[in-house]
Amino acid sequence: MPNIDLREKSSKPATGAEQSGSGAHVRPVPFRGGGFVYRPVRFVGPLVFLALLGVWEAGTRSGLISPLVLPTPAESWHAFVNLAQSGMLWKHVAASTERLFIGWTVGTILGIAAGLMIGLFSVARSGFQPLVSALFPIPKIALLPLFVIWFGIDEGSKNATIIFGTFFPTVISTYSGVDNVDRTLIRMGQSFGLSWLSIVRKIVIPGAMPAILSGFRISASIAIVLLVAAEMIGAEFGVGAYVLMAGSLMATDQLIAGVAILSVMGLIIAWAIGLAEKYFLRWRT
Repeated sequence: MPNIDLREKSSKPATGAEQSGSGAHVRPVPFRGGGFVYRPVRFVGPLVFLALLGVWEAGTRSGLISPLVLPTPAESWHAFVNLAQSGMLWKHVAASTERLFIGWTVGTILGIAAGLMIGLFSVARSGFQPLVSALFPIPKIALLPLFVIWFGIDEGSKNATIIFGTFFPTVISTYSGVDNVDRTLIRMGQSFGLSWLSIVRKIVIPGAMPAILSGFRISASIAIVLLVAAEMIGAEFGVGAYVLMAGSLMATDQLIAGVAILSVMGLIIAWAIGLAEKYFLRWRT
């Protein structure tokens, strides 16, 4: 009777111990938590963008879209080039960037501080969480005339509008992130004798960082919206002032160029926040 290797006939997969015993090569099992790691696919984003531009160009060229309502991408690009050649592009972008940087930075720092206080101290949560919940739904654009009365029509009212608008989403994302930190890790730190400050610095803040950075994306988008609204009131330079001027003149090509500038600003901010996520959240990989 021939000697038959029953292991080759068996449909049951061999376990790791059996493979080690038989001298077979053991394939390492990848970490399951890495199964949903984002892997960028090149050229997909630019192709989608070019496809939308192609549909837009074809619609305006064929007459399906009136040029008075929506100019062609070529006309919008020509308006952008004229703005850059005149030197006004850099004045508008510089003024908007300065206001956006000051307002978003101050609002974010204050929001993180208030959010950590609400997340870590019961007295602060009892006192400030209802206040945040009451003030957050108020449209910040509606408060812009009040800020003009308080801080004047110059830079103070514009910065205050952006600070007020970015403060509340940052507060909510920060204390929500603190609440979602695994309490087992905190108890483990306490069992090892870590001080309260060490637990906050080494466990709570890193654990809350994903929520905080997600709040950055939301607050940055809100800041751009409020920037445009604030610059439409009493601003000589700024992308919002340029858009308002183009709209009042019915210059739709310049209007689209101004909207494109705002879109590019949003893309740059999202890219910067993505770099921050890679740096601060590298422990998740």
